[in-house]
Amino acid sequence: MRSSLLLASVLLVHGLHAQTPVTVSIAPGYADQVWYSLQNGVVGTAPVNNWDLAFEIQGFTASVLVNTQKAGVEVVKSPFSIAGWNNVDTTGLSTWPRAHNADTSWSFGALNQGPFADEFDLGWGNYNMITHVVAGDTIFLIHLANGSWRKLRIDGLATGTYTFTHANLDGSDELVGQINKAAYSTKNFAYWDLETHTAVDREPANDSWDLTFVKYVAFIPQPYGVTGVLQNKGIEAARAAGVPPADADWTAAAYSAHINTIGFDWKRFDMQTFQWVIEDSLSYFVKDLGGNVWHVAFTGFGGSTSGTIDFSQELVSATGLADRDRPADLHLWPNPTPDGTFTIDAGEARILGLEVLDASGRVVRTHGAMSAVPFTMELGGLGAGSYTVRLLTDRGPAMARLLRQ
Repeated sequence: MRSSLLLASVLLVHGLHAQTPVTVSIAPGYADQVWYSLQNGVVGTAPVNNWDLAFEIQGFTASVLVNTQKAGVEVVKSPFSIAGWNNVDTTGLSTWPRAHNADTSWSFGALNQGPFADEFDLGWGNYNMITHVVAGDTIFLIHLANGSWRKLRIDGLATGTYTFTHANLDGSDELVGQINKAAYSTKNFAYWDLETHTAVDREPANDSWDLTFVKYVAFIPQPYGVTGVLQNKGIEAARAAGVPPADADWTAAAYSAHINTIGFDWKRFDMQTFQWVIEDSLSYFVKDLGGNVWHVAFTGFGGSTSGTIDFSQELVSATGLADRDRPADLHLWPNPTPDGTFTIDAGEARILGLEVLDASGRVVRTHGAMSAVPFTMELGGLGAGSYTVRLLTDRGPAMARLLRQ
């Protein structure tokens, strides 16, 4: 949680309605991904090519991203079910659908693509409401940067752990990996390198950043690699198009949680001058995790030669600053709960995610952002005992003990 002293210093240094010029570099060739806080600047940098899969930590969507911006990587959804693992062949491979991560939401990765049988179909597997286990049902083929093809299945997500298997197409070199969500509880995703068969801890805590600068796939309308800016979960942004940035009005803006609201089209390449041109009648308003509104206007783009992105940022509404340092007021009732059903209220804080941990510290329930509170939840088949309810809110983390009789 950011301190009141830090917030006060931001106001003192930048001031309301004071434009601050910023340059962020994602390295020549767009080789890096940068995570950025509008209050604190750059909070993390990592190579874009050091991962192949990313597993969603928060919420129920169990999104699995594939790094299709890594040179040579592509993912194909095969017609084979899990039962056909030993019989996979590539007859008809060229006609099988290629999959990409959605460019509007972090919770719809390349392995979550439809068509879907029902609302419990997550693309790579099906969620069981009774056991709260997602069982894998699909085999994917992934072409890696080293030129090899691997077959991949997500075996399941149970008790907070993803289990997955990948092998050469002939079945040789079969490897099983696991991602325990509890080990990455402060992150949006945990990452995996299929070539080295190792986990990669690459992103900063999800309450420390607002925007990420990165190369990604956009649909315009066909999948195409672009370089731009995506929002964190829980961050809303609005486009102020057709008006010079100096005349844009943040109070009239229409905010969206689509992660590509800023996106890539604040720039264009002029084929006559062979230079990047910044759109001069387009800017953005961004609500950070504390509810403060920032005005962002891009001023320059260095392209692949330098990877630099220039913009100005201005704090136009500090309504959230006074509350940011006041912790969430978490209440659970009834407590103890006789049947496992309980209600959660965090007062005026905005809940960005929730976890329930058992006495051993194992994550046994999760939930994403809550648009309405109080919120009722149930422990299902979990037995009597002591549990910890842990929230991520716009005022930082909060936790409370819950007893199940």
